[in-house]
Amino acid sequence: MVTSTVVLHVAMLPWFATGHITPFVTLSNKLAEKGHKISLFIPAKTQNKFNHLNLHPHLIQFIPVTVPHVDGLPSGAETMSDISLDKFNFLQHAFDLTQDEVEVAFRSLKPNFVIYDFAYWIPKIAHPLGIKAIFFSTCGAIPLLSFVPSMMTPADDHQRLELLPVPEIYPCSSSAKLLPYETKNSGIDALTEYNGRISIVMRVFTAMTESDILCFRCCKEMENPYLNYLQSHYNDKPVLAIGPLLSSDTSTILEERWANWLGCFEKGSVVYCAFGSECVLEKNQFQELVLGLEKTGFPFLVRLRPPFGAETLEEALPEGFQERVRGRGVVHERWVQQKLILSHPSVGCFVSHCGFGSVWDSLMSTCQIVLVPQSSDQFIQTKFLTKGLKVAVNVERREEDGWYTKEDVCKAVKLVMDEGSEVGEEVRANHIKLRQEFLVEGFESSYIDNFINKLQDHCHA
Repeated sequence: MVTSTVVLHVAMLPWFATGHITPFVTLSNKLAEKGHKISLFIPAKTQNKFNHLNLHPHLIQFIPVTVPHVDGLPSGAETMSDISLDKFNFLQHAFDLTQDEVEVAFRSLKPNFVIYDFAYWIPKIAHPLGIKAIFFSTCGAIPLLSFVPSMMTPADDHQRLELLPVPEIYPCSSSAKLLPYETKNSGIDALTEYNGRISIVMRVFTAMTESDILCFRCCKEMENPYLNYLQSHYNDKPVLAIGPLLSSDTSTILEERWANWLGCFEKGSVVYCAFGSECVLEKNQFQELVLGLEKTGFPFLVRLRPPFGAETLEEALPEGFQERVRGRGVVHERWVQQKLILSHPSVGCFVSHCGFGSVWDSLMSTCQIVLVPQSSDQFIQTKFLTKGLKVAVNVERREEDGWYTKEDVCKAVKLVMDEGSEVGEEVRANHIKLRQEFLVEGFESSYIDNFINKLQDHCHA
């Protein structure tokens, strides 16, 4: 339990992407539950998308940030949801141009701490104001194992996106180098230095190096050796696990449409497929994915954004697809209650892109897990879940370009769903064992309490 009564004021500045803002909002709620005050910086027009997630508006204040226009950035774009990956650098530039606005706000707000991720310049403006800077990785510790001072060099960005060998931890550690298609799809070509600006690799490395504390959305039960490894390379700087940050659902009842549809099928028979709020597939890969799900013979629910070049999902579907799967297959492009769908008795498999929010949704469910990573840390997380923890399987792909076929998708799903499958039984048993650890009473709250205690200790330091 938290032993101090000091009320903290914590500012937060996440990278402007849904997958980053959401865990920052969740962390805000966890801290506010304990009575602490939060000032969370979010792009002005994007705030409305997150207001419903603010469970403690009397303690959590959303601070609007004006995203300036820069050449190359689509007009009105504020987050990664508004752009394609090739525009990343332009949004990154605009993000950095908010520095002066953020500094002015800090002078007025006077927080004790500021929590950030991609804003490597935060320590420079926070420290002179007496504000301590906390780097926060929303994707756990594993993808950052290569971001260590003894190995980083500004000219070596491409290589440093590969995991360094970390012996005697998990089998995947010594063989986790990115394959050619993984390197390409991680966006390295778009994320390296451009026009003299800092690359994403050096951005994160600097953000970690200049921070007072490193914290990670993970738990020691899964990643303790990795946390120790990072701490040993950062001069024993505090390295904290803050738990899985499971969001509190604002609704507990599944929409009638989905409840009725799922209720038509046998227990554990439905395959649910979703790739997060930002992932957009190429049309040909989208078609192979849905054709692969059709080929399994299982009922399925797909939630995806329209692929590139298509205004709607319907127009991108293969010819005759809807007629063939009518009654057992649904393809949907709008938001759905993912956690409630995964907890429905009829759903037995989750096909995911391995985004970190979806990782935790899958681990906390009882569904079998099939992974189709699309970019950056998702490839490394997939290796960890499939080769390290052995709680999932991945869809096989060509090494040179990452292409997967409908047969590859079908094979992976049936591998975990077919009755009597040895692989399916192994990953299910490992998944159940891990999930039971997370369900122990007080599991998550103990991480938050420890995190708050550490912050309060630093207030007195």
